[in-house]
Amino acid sequence: MNTLKIKHVEKITPDVLQIITNKPSGLEFKPGQATELFINQESWKEEGRPFTFTSLPEDNYFEFVIKTYPDHNGVTEKLLDLKEGDEFLQNEVFGNIYFRGEGTFIAGGAGLTPLISILRDRDKNGKNEDNKLIFANKTKADIILKDELEKMLDSNFINILSEEETEEYAHGHIDKTFLKDHVLNLDRKFYICGPPPMVESVVDDLKEIGAKDEDIIIED
Repeated sequence: MNTLKIKHVEKITPDVLQIITNKPSGLEFKPGQATELFINQESWKEEGRPFTFTSLPEDNYFEFVIKTYPDHNGVTEKLLDLKEGDEFLQNEVFGNIYFRGEGTFIAGGAGLTPLISILRDRDKNGKNEDNKLIFANKTKADIILKDELEKMLDSNFINILSEEETEEYAHGHIDKTFLKDHVLNLDRKFYICGPPPMVESVVDDLKEIGAKDEDIIIED
């Protein structure tokens, strides 16, 4: 198990933290994969939780973008107390969401996190013109890394808000009609991550409009 020292921590939306740590030598991951982190403090060392690497494998640091739940009285609430110099214990690398080909990325809220590193990697390699991100949130303020995603994806960054009506974004949920309107090529990969009911619904809708099982990638 590795020890990661926090170098920077800040809120990037009302309930999402960006945490940057050092990176142990020799540790490898694919963009989209995750690891198990434990807060290195008494009474928290046994409380491991999965968090996705949002930095790139070649970066000399780790970045994690983590949604906090202040009312849960657990690990993600405790994260709000962390500061520079605090530590995580880090376990093995895992995750089924990693790049298998260009396509459509579909995320709900913090389900964006496995997709960030993949999209950053494709952008660095000049490949994002072939990718699209459909991102569902409650309000505009909840859109994680909004400016960066707009810069990377331009008109291929599609937002939908369930609890706020705006002139610039669709209102409602990702349903079959919305997917039909925005998925122009069903012969591509689909990377889907978000709350389990949303993932299940989107997968069913994609299959109904013609996406193939083998092209749908979700977390195991």
